Amino acid sequence: MIKLCAASNEEVKNLLSRKFEYGAQVEDVVNDILKAVKIDGEEAVFEYTKMFDGAYLSSDNFKVSQQEIDEAYEIVEREVVKYIEEAAANIADFHNKQKPVSWLEGDKEDNLLGQMYTPLERVGVYVPGGTAAYPSSVLMNAVPAKVAGVKEVVMVSPPSNNGKLNPYTLVAADVAGVDEIYKVGGAQAVAALAYGAGQLKPVDKITGPGNIYVTVAKKVVYGIVDIDMLAGPSEILIIADKSANPKYVAADMLSQAEHDELAAAILLTPEKDLAEAVVQELETQLANLSRRDIIKKSLRNHSAAIITEDLAEAIEIANNYAPEHLELLVEEPFEIMPDIKNAGAIFVGEWSPEPVGDYFAGPNHILPTGGTARFYSPVTVDTFMKKSSIIYYKKNNLLKNGEKIIKLAETEGLDAHANAVQVRLNNEFE
Repeated sequence: MIKLCAASNEEVKNLLSRKFEYGAQVEDVVNDILKAVKIDGEEAVFEYTKMFDGAYLSSDNFKVSQQEIDEAYEIVEREVVKYIEEAAANIADFHNKQKPVSWLEGDKEDNLLGQMYTPLERVGVYVPGGTAAYPSSVLMNAVPAKVAGVKEVVMVSPPSNNGKLNPYTLVAADVAGVDEIYKVGGAQAVAALAYGAGQLKPVDKITGPGNIYVTVAKKVVYGIVDIDMLAGPSEILIIADKSANPKYVAADMLSQAEHDELAAAILLTPEKDLAEAVVQELETQLANLSRRDIIKKSLRNHSAAIITEDLAEAIEIANNYAPEHLELLVEEPFEIMPDIKNAGAIFVGEWSPEPVGDYFAGPNHILPTGGTARFYSPVTVDTFMKKSSIIYYKKNNLLKNGEKIIKLAETEGLDAHANAVQVRLNNEFE
């Protein structure tokens, strides 16, 4: 079911060198959808929603009403509402600690230099939907945006064929303070957020993961709007030693394998006995899981239990792989944590399984995938803010340094740049 092999195995090397790829056909479909929505707006959105989701929408029911939100509260269990509220509070507490502070300071010549942080005005949040419920995705997008001070948070999510959104998703949106909610998913949702579609006005940035069509659409509209990242299939990598419980290791691998047939679950351990026990546990626990057909394909095609020479080799492989989720199920996790260079989120110790981060702890679960943790970070408050540099030069300092600036501009052949300083010098010294 899952590969059990040494780190030196050639098949393992190929498995670990995964890349985010898609066919030209996907891009063609996405470009057609983007073009149609850009030209025809709402009408194209409604047509694609009928085609892909089986839902009939119009201008009257495109936007979620307050009545629909109230009805969602009647459906969702009070206990679950309470847990959503508690998770939202944890997420807000964590992200409040990230809020940057604008600054303005004098330099050695008493000029004022600084940086001003400004929240984005309008952000679009994509939440997968249809028959599925993803309230956690709502919270992880919308709560940090609100903490950052975004004035208008707009959520889009594909409806079920009855033209309604999942009640758990709606309750989470209300708890998170989402300002507008629209019933649209797929590439057409990305197009509507980027270009506008009737009552849905364009946004400044689009965040949130979706399927391959959503991801490619975000890639295409980048530059018209900003995006958070290009999210690929989910992945978990676990570094474990002899102290690890094979039941916990297997359970955590399965927790990510159930996301998608393309999801990856990797175990790195120098302990052959542990690896064999984990493989057996995977078989045992899989039998009781509802998404076992998806999990089987993930484990067979994209996952492995890899036996390394030692923990040092496991860490080296992990850093090269740069996983979305990294678990350290070792005796002394904090001793090896400084050696971890590339990971979206690090889960330390056997009582910190990945779902704690997905749902409740507070750090964001929207993380870089496909090795992009080498250079990219999780969604944070910074995701929803922009920076402006501030420069205030005193007159005497421009006069003092003007000739230097002119010379540098002339070196680049930009005489109009030089002239902008020269006219001020001429005005003072003539």
